[in-house]
Amino acid sequence: MAEAFVKTFKRDYVGSHPCLDAVTAMGKLAGWFEDYNENAPHKRLRMRSFR
Repeated sequence: MAEAFVKTFKRDYVGSHPCLDAVTAMGKLAGWFEDYNENAPHKRLRMRSFR
């Protein structure tokens, strides 16, 4: 399950910002986690967000 999360997170967030350096990416993590938890549709929730 953790590997699936990492793959999804890298594809949807990190991969859509290809010019990021590590420091910039780390600074964006909080916002990305919030978006993932509050807005992103989740298959297990029948494509609804956690909200």
